[in-house]
Amino acid sequence: MRMLFSIGAVLVAGVLAGGDVAGIAAPGPKFEPSKSSPQRLAADRDAQTVDVELVLAVDVSYSMDMDELAIQREGYAQAIQSKEFLQALKLGPNGRIAVTYFEWAASSDQKIIIPWRLVDGPETADAVAAEILKTPIRRASRTSISGAIAFAMPLFDEDPYRGLRRVIDISGDGPNNNGGPVTAARDAALEKGIVINGLPIMVKEPSYSTMDIDNLDYYYEDCVIGGPGSFVITIKDRDKFKEAIRTKLLMEVAGRMPERPVRRVADKEPRVSCLIGEKIWSDRWGR
Repeated sequence: MRMLFSIGAVLVAGVLAGGDVAGIAAPGPKFEPSKSSPQRLAADRDAQTVDVELVLAVDVSYSMDMDELAIQREGYAQAIQSKEFLQALKLGPNGRIAVTYFEWAASSDQKIIIPWRLVDGPETADAVAAEILKTPIRRASRTSISGAIAFAMPLFDEDPYRGLRRVIDISGDGPNNNGGPVTAARDAALEKGIVINGLPIMVKEPSYSTMDIDNLDYYYEDCVIGGPGSFVITIKDRDKFKEAIRTKLLMEVAGRMPERPVRRVADKEPRVSCLIGEKIWSDRWGR
């Protein structure tokens, strides 16, 4: 079931409600298992288990202005350091997650900013936030959501940690206009048991020059996201940018589902064409 959120519809208290921290028992002082023992192997596996493997895929296409890109970077860094995020982290059965952060534009343009990192408390959260903020901001041409999803999928195979859930978190301010069809990439991810959530950025009026579209939130819901409990949180106010990012990360870490599903206009027909970005590009450039 797919869900659609507007910012403010999710309460942090609801995200953080319930749950206990599961501890990992250390062996007693009179028993020291060998490295090859089943107990040691089980402990090693437990040490590599996280609550969620989270891929943060962040749009840096030219339709995003430099101010938006800076706010976006700061939003992710501050969200990971926030008290609410750290509280949600500890409510999971393992109390830790693995996260990687990359920026994307065209189908061949993805850059990893943060390789896989374990986040299990304030120190590791601060380290990840610092890495996000120290990297110079860049912009690039085209918008390939399908390319971002295709790039994200094999990252899970490279992750040294194993999550109870695997999530790709896509943020962007326009539809797919480069690379393969977005629905094909989405469906390939869903077949692997990966959940895709979305953060459509709608803080500017749609413009021909930037190939924006009306109802980008519908596009994300119908064409981009998928998997059990997947959701969209829409940013329509620049002042709510950081709040939306924090809310989204809280939900993903806590593994919470939205309280109210949105009734889709049609279960089989998307409300917005999933090829609308490609059509706009073709109409403009004739290819």
